[in-house]
Amino acid sequence: MASAYEWLIGIRHLRSSHRRGFVSFVALISVLGLMLGVAVLVVVLSVVNGFERELRTRILSVTSHALLIGHSGRMDDWRRVQEVAQREPGVLAAAPYIEAQALVLNQKRVKGVVVRGVLPEQEAKATGIGQHLSSGKLSDLVGGRYNVVLGAALAKELRVGVGDSVIIVAPEGTATPGGVAPRMRRFTVSGLFQVGMFEYDNTLAIIHMQDAARLYKFGESVTGMRLALENPMRSASTLADLMRALEPQIFGSTDWTRTHGNFFRAIQTTKSMLFLILLMIIAVAAFNIVSTLVMIVKEKQSDIAILRTLGAGPRNILTMFAVQGVLIGIAGTALGAGLGVLVAHNIQSIITSIERLFGVQFMDASVYYMSELPAYVETADVLRICGVAFVLCALATLYPAWRASRTAPAEALRHD
Repeated sequence: MASAYEWLIGIRHLRSSHRRGFVSFVALISVLGLMLGVAVLVVVLSVVNGFERELRTRILSVTSHALLIGHSGRMDDWRRVQEVAQREPGVLAAAPYIEAQALVLNQKRVKGVVVRGVLPEQEAKATGIGQHLSSGKLSDLVGGRYNVVLGAALAKELRVGVGDSVIIVAPEGTATPGGVAPRMRRFTVSGLFQVGMFEYDNTLAIIHMQDAARLYKFGESVTGMRLALENPMRSASTLADLMRALEPQIFGSTDWTRTHGNFFRAIQTTKSMLFLILLMIIAVAAFNIVSTLVMIVKEKQSDIAILRTLGAGPRNILTMFAVQGVLIGIAGTALGAGLGVLVAHNIQSIITSIERLFGVQFMDASVYYMSELPAYVETADVLRICGVAFVLCALATLYPAWRASRTAPAEALRHD
């Protein structure tokens, strides 16, 4: 019974004495402040999670899960390597490739690019680049026809489209009686791809591996082998097992976690710092709970004194006011989590509406690697935010509740 009346009185104290039936203004402000703090933290961390998730997906759609590379930049016996790799558990596909730098020319426009020579059928199994073609198809790359697939941003910068011609210039030259002449070849644009990452859309040109071998004089050699793994998150262990089956002294190896590790480490660091910084908003809301409860204690001095004279002890009074802080914390945290999840799930439509309304662009693909703002709500993050917010609110109730329990009945009723 004691617990029941403590909760009942604690809830009643949250109501204004001047407008009975409505939550007091100061208590409402406390709830709103906590709600906004929790919502902002949920939205920000969801956007960071979405950015990391989208970045990982787009990187893996263009690059490979793992690479086997010849130490000298060339792999001669690549067919044997491919057979061994495809027999390794956890490896879904292995595709040879030739990769080198070049210049792409179209009239007076010149652009430095990375040229990647591939075997279309095998490349489609090793990466998802074929799913991002906006025009043409990967099978249009036929050895000897000298076709090229360009990134959409690269094609736009060169002002070319499907059916147009470009000249690819290799950095190595060919000795002639008139001197050293650069090796170059005219290619026909047969397709365009758009991954959504400016780094690839603006710098990657894909040609048939046979054409790349002729342009760069690779003969029967390749640069390396691209691997698609069953579980990309275990790329390091799968690659280690494969290297033991091959000859480590001949081949080098790397995986996507090492080639793009700096991106994801930076994202995790940013996420941790944002959590700590934005946690200050929740701390401010918790301090607001302190002032709210102090005002309620001041307003309810006579009520506290009457309860004390009726037999309520300091512990009962402390529980009554602790109940108020807990209720404010639960209400603000629950509403903030709900609002944050709702905004996070609709963040792209909200951003699009703001951009159209004010004529601005928040996501520049050349800076942020993507043109859309993704968001992914992780349950663990929401629970962690709610837990920390509730603990701060519970701690904020201690001083006002202790002060209320120390109220002397005689002193409180002296002027009543």
